[in-house]
Amino acid sequence: MMVHRSRPTRRQQLRLHTGVVRVFPLKDDIPSQRTPFVTVGLIAACVLIYFWQASLGPQAGAYAVYSYGFIPAVLLTGAELPSELAVLPPAATLLTSMFLHGGFMHLAGNMLYLWVFGNNIEDSMGHGRFLLFYLLCGVAAAFAQALPDPSSEIPMIGASGAISGVLGAYLVLFPHARVHVLIPFGFLLLHTIRAGWLLGFWFVFQLASGLLSSSAEGGVAFWAHVGGFVAGMALIFVMRDRRRPIWRSPRPSRGRSYMPRVPRRPPGPWG
Repeated sequence: MMVHRSRPTRRQQLRLHTGVVRVFPLKDDIPSQRTPFVTVGLIAACVLIYFWQASLGPQAGAYAVYSYGFIPAVLLTGAELPSELAVLPPAATLLTSMFLHGGFMHLAGNMLYLWVFGNNIEDSMGHGRFLLFYLLCGVAAAFAQALPDPSSEIPMIGASGAISGVLGAYLVLFPHARVHVLIPFGFLLLHTIRAGWLLGFWFVFQLASGLLSSSAEGGVAFWAHVGGFVAGMALIFVMRDRRRPIWRSPRPSRGRSYMPRVPRRPPGPWG
C-alpha cells in the first residue's frame, strides 16, 4: 500500500499534538535547583526546526511533514511512502515528529507549557534522565494515538505528546503548586490555580475529546495527549531522584517554598 501517491500539499490532513484548551500558564511558584539546560535545548531545537520548516515554502514544507512526521500505516502496517519522501526508517519518525509543528500558534502553545512545567521535572530527575523521559513519553503518546487506528495515513507532528508526559509527572510531584494562568474570556483574566485542578481538568478534557472525536479525521491528537500524560505519571515514579517526595503537601505557611528544609547545624565555638 502506498501512502498518498499524489504529491502532498498543505491542504491535506494533519494530526497535530496541541493543547487545545485555551489556558495559558505563565509561571509556577516552585524554585529549581538545577539550570534547565535540556528544557531550554528542546525549546531551542523546536523553534529552529520551525524556522526551517517555514523557510521551505508550502510544497516543500508539506513534503517535510510526510518525510519526518509519524505516519502509523508506514510503521505498523507496511505501507510505503513514495521514494522521494522515504528519507528515514519509519521508527525514526517517532522521534523526528516531536520537533515539527503545524504553525506558529501550535509551536508557541507547546513551548509555553514546556517552559513553565519542564524545568521542575528536569530538576526532579537530572538532565540526562529528563531527556530520556521526554522522548519516552513522546513515543508512548504516538503509539497511544496510532494503535486504535494503525492503518491511518495521517501524519502526526508536534511536541505536546511528550509535553503531556511532563504534565503528568508534574501532577504527581507538585499537585499543590500554584500556577499563574492567563485565561481569555473576550478579555484577559489573570488567575492563580492549583496545579492539580489545572492539569486534572486538562486531562479530563483530552480524554473526553478523544472519546467524542473521530479517529478517521485529521486534527488534534487527543489520544496522544492521554497516552503521554499517563506515561509521564507512571515513569516519574522510576525516573525521579529518590530524594524528591511525591504528592507534595501544601506549604505550611505563606512564603515558604516547596524545597525540602535543611536542618541548621548547631553553632560551633565561633558562633
